[in-house]
Amino acid sequence: MTRTACLIFNPVAGQRDPDQDLALIKTLLEQEIELDIRLTTEAIGADQLAREAIEGGAEVIIASGGDGTLSATAEALVKTGIPLGVISRGTANAFANALGIPDTVEAACQTILDGQTRVVDTACCNGKPMVLLAGVGFEAKTVEGASRELKNRLGMLAYILSGLQQLREFETFQAKIETEEKEITLTASAITVANAAPATSILAQGPAGIVFDDGMLDLTVVAPENRAGAIAASYHLLQSAVNGEAAERDDIGYLRARRLKISTEPPQKVVLDGEIVGTTPIDIECVPGGLTIFVPTRPEDNPFEKLEGLPELKVEFKQVNFPQVPLKSE
Repeated sequence: MTRTACLIFNPVAGQRDPDQDLALIKTLLEQEIELDIRLTTEAIGADQLAREAIEGGAEVIIASGGDGTLSATAEALVKTGIPLGVISRGTANAFANALGIPDTVEAACQTILDGQTRVVDTACCNGKPMVLLAGVGFEAKTVEGASRELKNRLGMLAYILSGLQQLREFETFQAKIETEEKEITLTASAITVANAAPATSILAQGPAGIVFDDGMLDLTVVAPENRAGAIAASYHLLQSAVNGEAAERDDIGYLRARRLKISTEPPQKVVLDGEIVGTTPIDIECVPGGLTIFVPTRPEDNPFEKLEGLPELKVEFKQVNFPQVPLKSE
């Protein structure tokens, strides 16, 4: 019996030819799946198309585009039990990389055809669904500075250039972080709360690995003393991601919690799953088992399998000891 699926396709994502990408997807999938193809526009986003598909009784929804398209589609599917197929065609492809999904069209289509699914956590940030992460401060400003025009011309380099600009304008802010167990006040330049995050999201890499189905959120705080410290801390986080080891600098702190409230002075911009959504304060809570996604069938291709057997993550918040950037628990 032929399967059916709604394909939500963003024609302006990435730097490839969208007509060729759509033709390839149809060639790969339509031998086994009958596709209901819906294109995003400036007026109609992936979230609206996904909700319409759900109301129409869709049993499977496939999203093809950049991280914004994929996250918007996923957000509409939270707690529905409807499987999500992911075909990444964006600049960063953080969504696919964070959730262990191939980021080439061919491999992503094969993953969907294989039909293996896995249930992963999501989160809720100020009432909005969150699949990957929320960034306060540096990361939000970096994302905002990488315009669509710049990403179309330079790809990932757009984020690097924007990040370098933010380093030149190095700024810190006062923050209060509340969990169910403690309240922490500090001075920081970046705060990241992750449900899932690829290694390329270096500001989320404080703990030794981020697990997507443990019912917990991972918070990383970067609190450098100056611009040079910010560069050193970022490089250290990159090494932590590559080596799978927890950060070991005094100006990097991390903890794990089911719910986090963050307020700042002055208010800071917030990026949620790659999109600027407003300013602090934010209230984020994990939603265990919120999303069903298609994942690779072979264990060697599935990063979920590689997470089994990792040591227990460190849960205490590390103290920042230098005087200009104090970190204290009240």
